Amino acid sequence: MPDVGDVVTAQLVVAPYDSSTSAVLVVTAPDGTVSTPVTSTVDGGQTWTAPLVYTLAGVWRLSWTVSGTGASVEHELVSVAPTPGAGAGGRVYATTTDLANYLQEAPPLDAQQLLDAASRMLDTRVLAYCRYDVTDLGMPSDPDVAKAISRAVCAQVAWWGEIGDSTGAAGVGYGSVSIGSVNLGRSVTSVSGDDSAARQLAPQVADELRAPHLHDKLFLGAVAVPW
Repeated sequence: MPDVGDVVTAQLVVAPYDSSTSAVLVVTAPDGTVSTPVTSTVDGGQTWTAPLVYTLAGVWRLSWTVSGTGASVEHELVSVAPTPGAGAGGRVYATTTDLANYLQEAPPLDAQQLLDAASRMLDTRVLAYCRYDVTDLGMPSDPDVAKAISRAVCAQVAWWGEIGDSTGAAGVGYGSVSIGSVNLGRSVTSVSGDDSAARQLAPQVADELRAPHLHDKLFLGAVAVPW
């Protein structure tokens, strides 16, 4: 699967073909923008190529129109991934280096996505109800507060690693099993939403944000943070 920024060569092989064969490529980007790259052939019309740069994440549509011998219309859908490591927007309070140092081991390959998600989770559930000094970009300006929030984000990611789930999708548990002399039954219950362990704040988050040296720098909202 290509990523945003990849430069590729779109290709079409035509059969049958001869000197009358011609191919035109129309590319539709995920935002609906349409372009017509320059096509060329080096083997008399059998193989047609065109340079293409994927500038957006999403599904691209490549439509080839062949005229002359081998006339046809061919469509191809290409799924393009975001730039590796690109955030989903919003403030991110920890880096993958922070996470590696917190875990004292190499972070997972999807560490950036996990840090993005953990930052959003703490932003909406904790930090939105806290008071602390910030920069023009909304980031904590005090080094001690910045470090504490960074460690809290890393603690959330570590928690997800411990339970093996970061979204709640794995929150399926087994209910009671009734065993009798005649009948054996098992019920299955699903845990979803905020009931899932993955959607709970990691216990260590409280420890990081309630450190004594933060007492006069970071004021926690009692309503949002029931610690």
